[in-house]
Amino acid sequence: MVKSKSMYAVWLSVILLFVLAAGCSKTDGPQTASAPGNGQDALKVAKGDGPLQRIKSKGKLVVGVKTDYNPFGYIDEKGNNVGFEIEMAKALAQDLLGDANKIEFVSVTGTNRISYLQSGKIDLILATMSITEERAKEVDFSEPYFKSGVQLLVKADSTIQDVADLKGKKVIVVPGSTGDLGIAKQVPDAELVKLQKTSESVQALKDGRADAFAQDNTLLYPLAGSNPEFKVVGKPFAELPWAIAVRKGESELVDWINANLKKWEDQDYFYELSEQWIAPNMPKEFNPSDFLRRPKK
Repeated sequence: MVKSKSMYAVWLSVILLFVLAAGCSKTDGPQTASAPGNGQDALKVAKGDGPLQRIKSKGKLVVGVKTDYNPFGYIDEKGNNVGFEIEMAKALAQDLLGDANKIEFVSVTGTNRISYLQSGKIDLILATMSITEERAKEVDFSEPYFKSGVQLLVKADSTIQDVADLKGKKVIVVPGSTGDLGIAKQVPDAELVKLQKTSESVQALKDGRADAFAQDNTLLYPLAGSNPEFKVVGKPFAELPWAIAVRKGESELVDWINANLKKWEDQDYFYELSEQWIAPNMPKEFNPSDFLRRPKK
């Protein structure tokens, strides 16, 4: 976990330099944090037949989101898409189309989200997507908006305390996730059990088909909170920032997204969302400034 607010500026600068070097449903959910101001104050929507105009012409923003990833994107008991990233997506629709409900959510996974983007099924990816060198070859990224580290979910009576204890153990990972890549690198002799859905990962751990589930800590703490037979252990690793992804070459779309991200940062909108969706499930030492974009002081 990052130790100071200044670290956010450090990894933001590093990741932005890296990206440049690399080449670069339902919406009627519960009342949430107040919608932020208009990002078009910072950037005028371009005219013509670029990506922004195409979205405006069809009258809706189509966003690839997670639907099993509480608190960022999931389906609530009423069948609505809700979560931290869902609110971000609605705010983008509000900014571009003047209506937060002019949006279509498409459920994506770690393995299909880039192909959905490249094939035109979605306009952008807003689905807990970390910036990596390989991904930057296939998509263009916005500036980062969040940072998360990977930890381990284990049974409450497990003797596993950290990544080093996974040698020879069965570890559940989502294919292509930072947990998958991190475990493969740090514990190459661990046996990876690759499952796409959070629900099936939790069930596999309950059934004893694996010894641990390696995933972003912001997902694991809510799971442990609702499943007392589990606990979260280990120090965060594979810490990478998340960003919004668009098709290669759609710089106009990237610029518009970045203008909104900056506006939200200045308004401390990310903190509002965190207080609603993330903080209630995190440990006492959770410091939003270690993970979120906050106003510069």
